[in-house]
Amino acid sequence: MTHPFLDLTPLGADRFAAIEDRVARLLSTEQDVVIMQGEALLPLEGAIRAAAGPGTTALNVVTGPYGQTFGDWLRDCGATVIDLAVPFHTAVTAEEIRQAFAEHPEIDFVSLVHAEAATGNTNPVAEIGEVVRAHGALFYLDAVASIAAEPVLPDAWGVDLCVIGAQKAMGGPAGVSAVSVSERAWARMAANPKAPRRSYLSLLDWKERWIDGGRKALLHAPAQLEMLALEACVERIEAAGLDAVMARHASAAAATRAGAVALGGGLEPYVYEARDAAPVATTLRAPSGSVASELVRRALEADPAVPLAAGGGPLAKEMIRVNHYGADATPGAVRASLAALGVALSEQGLPVDVAAALRAVEGAWG
Repeated sequence: MTHPFLDLTPLGADRFAAIEDRVARLLSTEQDVVIMQGEALLPLEGAIRAAAGPGTTALNVVTGPYGQTFGDWLRDCGATVIDLAVPFHTAVTAEEIRQAFAEHPEIDFVSLVHAEAATGNTNPVAEIGEVVRAHGALFYLDAVASIAAEPVLPDAWGVDLCVIGAQKAMGGPAGVSAVSVSERAWARMAANPKAPRRSYLSLLDWKERWIDGGRKALLHAPAQLEMLALEACVERIEAAGLDAVMARHASAAAATRAGAVALGGGLEPYVYEARDAAPVATTLRAPSGSVASELVRRALEADPAVPLAAGGGPLAKEMIRVNHYGADATPGAVRASLAALGVALSEQGLPVDVAAALRAVEGAWG
């Protein structure tokens, strides 16, 4: 018995390298790009453990739960960590980064999340990159949620380690990810005696055994289905045009925000300013006296297909996420999400106007 997913010609090094090249073009980067065979947490952790260690002083920007995780990894590596935490309903500013450097000139590593899908904010990386570059610190960026939803330009922004994943705005698989690595970052890793070696976390293994070898022999058997899915989703983005895909996500965010305000019932945007709101997902604050997770449960009962989720951990009480990314960055998904929330709010006796919300979606869609 044969199956099209199981009886494929083995994926060779040439095809693997060609997919890496397409990902590099998506990032507009001349840096080395390494595709890693796992979900984005693999290169996110691997890059930190390779580039940071005892003697590193890291400025770790916390605008959501992933920033908190990065701080934990940095401390575990032996780095001295200075956390710069801002409220989750806003974004960090370049001036706050500059002030941190003034207070701690010894900082030589900066970790930042571009867009926090979990909290719905996005940070001004281009402006921050100028400040980091002027200071001379190594710049590590989590662009997993932002890639294909908004510009991600590691070379132009001076990002030394830029990690992306395909499972959100790219509309691709979750089991494969990538990181672009600058020459400065490779040098920092090579000088770090605690950088992982002969390990699934090791970027240096990929550098020495894959890149330096001319990308002729893979380290191990590739995750074939995930690699083919990654190739397919990059091909789809290329066919549509990256600008068009990003515009679709921006329209979904603007329409969700406008529709939620028009819906009423006490629902309001969680991120105060639209300029700080991520195009990959819109977070909403549940009305006073309501529990976000309960509203999401009722909304999903009304329409199980809508891309709604409650906030994680303590945010489950107050935050609702509309995950309008990838295939759900469409007017239909936004309309259905707001209609389902309207049902949930009305069941709690709150006054809503679904028709007004749907009109607002149409008016705000670019």
